[in-house]
Amino acid sequence: MSATPSNPSWRERWALWRNRRIANPAFQRWAAAFPLTKPIAEKRAKAMFDVTAGFIYSQILSASTDLKLFDFLAGTARDLAEIADHTGLPADSAMTLLRAGAALDLFEEVASERFALGQGGAALLGNPGVIAMIEHHGALYRDLIDPVRLLRDRPKDTNLAQFWRYPVAANRRALTGGDVGSYSALMAASQSFIAEDVLEAVSFEKFKCLLDVGGGAGAFLTAALTRHPRLDGVLFDLPAVAEMARARFDEANLGGRIRIESGDFYESVLPTGADLATLVRVLHDHDDEKALVILRSVYAALPSNGTVVIAEPMAGARGAKAMGDAYFGLYLLAMGSGRPRTAEENSALVLAAGFRSAQILTTRRPLLVSVLVARR
Repeated sequence: MSATPSNPSWRERWALWRNRRIANPAFQRWAAAFPLTKPIAEKRAKAMFDVTAGFIYSQILSASTDLKLFDFLAGTARDLAEIADHTGLPADSAMTLLRAGAALDLFEEVASERFALGQGGAALLGNPGVIAMIEHHGALYRDLIDPVRLLRDRPKDTNLAQFWRYPVAANRRALTGGDVGSYSALMAASQSFIAEDVLEAVSFEKFKCLLDVGGGAGAFLTAALTRHPRLDGVLFDLPAVAEMARARFDEANLGGRIRIESGDFYESVLPTGADLATLVRVLHDHDDEKALVILRSVYAALPSNGTVVIAEPMAGARGAKAMGDAYFGLYLLAMGSGRPRTAEENSALVLAAGFRSAQILTTRRPLLVSVLVARR
């Protein structure tokens, strides 16, 4: 039986015609030579090569991070001999890594065998959260050694499932500080830019109390209450995670304005009294059924006209499509829980939980976070 429907859409007809043309070697030779199509052909060829070589690029970045090269070159340039001594690499191996990194804009050869940070490397140095994620990616790479097995068998014993214990643990409340410490520290390290973009996209001025559901070690709640001195807060997370936030709040002199509550948001009744609730990088970690349970619990905890803010990377976001479906699609698959959702899919979940007037707000960096706001 043919896979082609009797009345295919115009988009399907166009895609099939286009692909026949592109796959034709004669057309490829013509497109690579014709002045009007040559730039397009070159751009697409480079993009396909980057996809093919992407794992090598990521390993160049991983090696540079493991060897602390970004810190070593911070604010200065260094000779090859100094860099080789710092990394413990033979000089020719250090040169291979440095020139590979320079090709990716991580480093720059400012004189013969003398290197400084490139623009990309300098940007990484200013974002410790990205560095923390790069260091963490070793677990993901091990899970992706056999991507077909991951897709076909959906194994439960992945490295990421062991790292992110909370989505799949049989008894989530029994998780200890040792179980949650590493992932909580990673989330906190990568939270600063997320918090900044969310707080710029959404005005919290009119609210009195913020309930941060799945608030982790308190990084987002600290940023929100620091920016809004009249706002009080409640942090809710698993017992071992919530306890980690206490020191952060005390250090920021926020202890008197924040209440810490603990439980399992799959099962517990969320604390009431807040007129605003946030789910920051929480919902996409959970499958649809459990995400709906969380949203309904948030709905029940809010008063009439209360507001929920969902902030996370979303599939299909402007300029960030690869981040949503490609990166997070495979990442969450390896993690064993959740999936990337479009803004429309998140809106549907929010409305199914009882909220109304779901609205998508633009953020400065949709690659990092998109925001959905809905009211009870």
